[in-house]
Amino acid sequence: MSKNQLWTRWTLANALSEMVGLGLTFLLTGLAFSKLDGQQTMIGILLSFVLAVASGGIEATFVGLAQWWAMSPWFPFVRKSVWWRATLIGALIAYVLGYLPSTVMGMGEAAASSAPTVEPPQWVVLLLAAGMGAVGGVVLSFAQWLAIRGEVRGAGIWIPANMLAWTFGMPVIFWGIDMAFNMPAIWQSVLSMAGILFTAGAVVGGIHGLFLARLYEQNSKP
Repeated sequence: MSKNQLWTRWTLANALSEMVGLGLTFLLTGLAFSKLDGQQTMIGILLSFVLAVASGGIEATFVGLAQWWAMSPWFPFVRKSVWWRATLIGALIAYVLGYLPSTVMGMGEAAASSAPTVEPPQWVVLLLAAGMGAVGGVVLSFAQWLAIRGEVRGAGIWIPANMLAWTFGMPVIFWGIDMAFNMPAIWQSVLSMAGILFTAGAVVGGIHGLFLARLYEQNSKP
């Protein structure tokens, strides 16, 4: 088994699991938000926040299990339950931090009964998405790092690896969402979103997969 095989398997697993897991997450949160549309009360906003965060468990489950499957032949000592739990914890914390600012602003608008804020230009959104990805990458990978630090030499690189990966991956997702919403037909939006999520998952997996392959190479040497 080579490090190139690990990278290929990891990247593909990450791309497919993000497409399915994050796609289902977006679908469920979209349905929930549509049901709560127009109910900009404190309770409605808090309920939306709870549902959005809870849906992160879907993405974490698909991604965590797929990543474990991809890495297990090269890192057999990593248990499936441990990696899934670490991925779940990191994802839920990241979702809380990600949705908290908009939730607080929404509650402020509801309390003040003011008009919604104007959406910033796309380049600003993408820049903020990159920053969000960098912070989210640290949060997502911290628990995973705890799961492997006792077994893998140089495991500390896993945190900056995820930080770099999501710095590039998150803007792809935000750009894709904007593009999908502008499609003339629903089926086009769905196909577009699936392709974007697959691409984002491949970008993220391809980047931190390089670091994972490097860790394997380092730890396979006596």
